[in-house]
Amino acid sequence: MNFIDLFAGIGGIKLGFEKNGFKAVFSNDFDAYCKTTFDHNFSEIFQQETKLYLKDIAQVSSDKFPEFSLLTGGFPCQPFSIAGYRKGFTDKGRGDLFFEIIRILRDRKPKAFLLENVKNLKTHDKGNTLKLIYDELENLGYFVNDAVLNTMEYGDLPQNRERIYIVGFLSRNEADKFVFPKKIKLTKTIHDCLLQYKVDDKYYYNGKPLHEKLKDDVNKRDTVYQWRRKYVRENKSNVCPTLTANMGTGGHNVPIILDDYGIRKLTPRECANFQGFPSEYMLPKIADSQLYKQIGNSVSIPVIERVAKQIKKAMGL
Repeated sequence: MNFIDLFAGIGGIKLGFEKNGFKAVFSNDFDAYCKTTFDHNFSEIFQQETKLYLKDIAQVSSDKFPEFSLLTGGFPCQPFSIAGYRKGFTDKGRGDLFFEIIRILRDRKPKAFLLENVKNLKTHDKGNTLKLIYDELENLGYFVNDAVLNTMEYGDLPQNRERIYIVGFLSRNEADKFVFPKKIKLTKTIHDCLLQYKVDDKYYYNGKPLHEKLKDDVNKRDTVYQWRRKYVRENKSNVCPTLTANMGTGGHNVPIILDDYGIRKLTPRECANFQGFPSEYMLPKIADSQLYKQIGNSVSIPVIERVAKQIKKAMGL
């Protein structure tokens, strides 16, 4: 089953679907830093032909895509996020990009799609945003379903990350067969995602001004903390708080831990581990701020993998 991967970022959705035998025939994003990371892995390390097609999706004609039966896309979530300004569809160039998905679905009519976004999409504008999304998709003939899945409940990854997954099929029969995956037990701890050695000194707060504000509160080894500009927030569930795109802006949101060598923030590689990126996935030598942003913007791969498996089953593949 060929699929196109829109708003592909660094290829998280692609990884989850390809583990189920799907093949990405086109991946698109407009972030040049994402292309560096994406191409470094899929073209150089995994030896695939696909490179990230770098262009604003609004400028990509529907006939540009090869034959495909499935569309996937984690369309920009900031317009609907509690962390953002919540402008929704009025956020030009981000919120309105959903309608580019509608354009492509209308023009090419793939058999199915998966869309991913922040949980707040469900309640944005008192539910009117999600209703509009459903109306647009159903008007194209799709039978649509959605669910909010938390990474720590559906992906066996110790990250508290709730995201909405919207699935649609042209066939009512396939839509009726589709069910979202069930909850699974969380077996992994934060230590499964942390590097078990002293990381680069730049990640430690020892001797830095913020250390004074952190040292009294960051005192447990099995806990992940966050500095919230003025205070320390402790995660009581012993999991990592939601990794966000704005981890790359000033670092105030990068989760913090205590290890044998002091108080430090998570490294980009550890953040990738909390999203389920495989160990062979390599982060290129670009600014940490860009890596944090890319990983915070990405998806939890095991959750995508499980949803992809259910789509495959519903389609009788």
